Parts: sequence; C-alpha cells; structure tokens
Amino acid sequence: MGMAATRSRNGMPMSADRKTALVAGLVFLATFIFSIPQLATFHDALKNPRFILGAGSDTAVVIGTFLELLNVVANVATAIIFFPILKRQSERVSLGYVASRIFEGVMIAIGLISVMALLMLRWHYESSVVTDPGALLMSGRSLVAVHDATFLLGPAFCAGWGNGLMLGYLMFKSGLVPRRMAMIGLVGGSLALVTATAVLFGAWEQSSGIGFLFTFPEIVWEFSLSVYLVFWGFRPSPILTPATT
Repeated sequence: MGMAATRSRNGMPMSADRKTALVAGLVFLATFIFSIPQLATFHDALKNPRFILGAGSDTAVVIGTFLELLNVVANVATAIIFFPILKRQSERVSLGYVASRIFEGVMIAIGLISVMALLMLRWHYESSVVTDPGALLMSGRSLVAVHDATFLLGPAFCAGWGNGLMLGYLMFKSGLVPRRMAMIGLVGGSLALVTATAVLFGAWEQSSGIGFLFTFPEIVWEFSLSVYLVFWGFRPSPILTPATT
C-alpha cells in the first residue's frame, strides 16, 4: 500500500512535488466531505428555534460537530501543504493565503463553539427544571447568531479572498494548473466577495438562491482544483524542482 501510493500511474516513483499535489488535492477534497454534511447535521440546531428546549435530534448535531472539527484541520492543512510550492512564486501572497486559511479555521472554530454551547444548554435543560424557557430561547438565538456571523466572516469572505483570489492568482501566475481553470478561481473569488459583502449589508440572506448563484463558481474552482491535483498533479512550471519539470 505504501509503495503503491508513492508511484505514479506509469509505475515510476512519485517526485516530491507530485506527492505534494496529491496530498493537497486529497485534503482539499476532505474539506468538501467534512463541510457539506453540515447543511443537514446542523439544520435542527440552527433553523429550529426550539431546539434548545428539546425539539429535533441532537445526535446529528454531535456528528456534525465532529466533522466540523475535522474540517478546521483540513482547511488549515491545505495552506500549509501548498506553501512550500507556492512561496517559490510569491512568498508574500503565499503567506497571505496561509493567514487567510488560519483565520477561516479560527472563525469556523468559534462558530462551532457556539453550536456546542447550544447543545450543552439543551442537555442541561433536559436534566433540570428551568423556570424561564423564554430566556433559554433567547440564549439559543444569540448562539445561532454568533454561528451565522462567524460563517460570514470566515468561510464566506475567506473563500473569496483566500481560495479564490490569492490561490487563483498563484496558480495562474505559476501555471501549476491550466490557466483557464485558475481564471475560474479569480472570477469565483470576486463573486464570492460580492455576495459576502451584500449579505453583510443586508441585501439578501446568506443561504438564499442568489447567494448560492454567486458562490457557485468558487465551488467549481475548488472542486476542480482538488480533482485535478489528485489525478494529474502540477503542470510543468519553472517553480517546480528540475526533476519534476
């Protein structure tokens, strides 16, 4: 298994840069695997105002919490894995990308803490007598608002700025992936920032149809980059080691 994983499709040993591309692509795919289920697992906690009083299922929220922890790790790992390669193109922009991913991970973690606090208040309510359910409902709504705010400041803005513009720029300039693909990242990142700003100013809801429409090119960019790196690796580029090129 270990030997097979270090060889390319033609049977030759993988170069260090090819291994980096493979691992980066797999970790990027992991962010999709860990984050997409949150739409279902966190639905009751975030959309049902009476969740804190015992409505809905808490099992799904527990599973979603574990997946979100893995998502935080995967988000930060993508930047750390990419950095040794991308810094050869631009160390400043690469450091900016790492900072963006770390900031995104911190925001996701803060939002996750608010969901965990909501879950623990629910468990406390079920095991004790609460004389003022209205106050508990208000606390639950406050925690959901914290989660929504961190999601906007974290994944929404950072996806556009970090994964879209900065990573798209580095891939476009270096030629590590097809430049037309990298242009999707530049366009998708710009649109993601537009919709995040619109949500911030109350133009439309973050989960609205128009919000998804603006975010879709960024999703296409990140998914296509993941798949390309896993199956094809980096394209020949001056910033790669001579053996890889």
